[in-house]
Amino acid sequence: MTKTSRKPSDVPDPRTRWDEITPGLWMGGHIWADDTGGLRTAVVTDEFDLVISLFTRPGHGPGPNAEHIVGEMPDAALTTVQLRDVQHLARAAGQALDSGRRTLVRCYSGYNRSGLVVAQCLVDRGMPAVDAIGLIRRRRSPWALHNPVFAEYLTAGLDTAALLGGLDPLP
Repeated sequence: MTKTSRKPSDVPDPRTRWDEITPGLWMGGHIWADDTGGLRTAVVTDEFDLVISLFTRPGHGPGPNAEHIVGEMPDAALTTVQLRDVQHLARAAGQALDSGRRTLVRCYSGYNRSGLVVAQCLVDRGMPAVDAIGLIRRRRSPWALHNPVFAEYLTAGLDTAALLGGLDPLP
């Protein structure tokens, strides 16, 4: 398992395991807080046809009938290769939706990494980045995409971010 950063302590845990952002496209995490604030695990069984995991943990599914794509990455600045992976994963989510498959994109809390892939999927489908970010924050949590670098990637465009990330620094 790749070491990934955790959310800042002032960011509350999500109140749900996962949320539907647009029909058939869900976003979530591996943990959520119940009504008492107790931390619970979010285990995927057979709820989805495709699960895209940007963070994995043994025992969290998905079940044997779901396709599972793993693309672990940090909740931090991404390399050019990782940005291209986000684009690939977003396209996979879009293709699944086009086929009528229920799709979950998840990370640890279901805020940043999953938000980046879901937002890019929406952008690929014609939604402006600012609208995709707003929709995700309304449907998942106001804390979704609180990583400002990820929001900047989306507003600049992932192609642009990947190109800029691949430039050598000046001497």
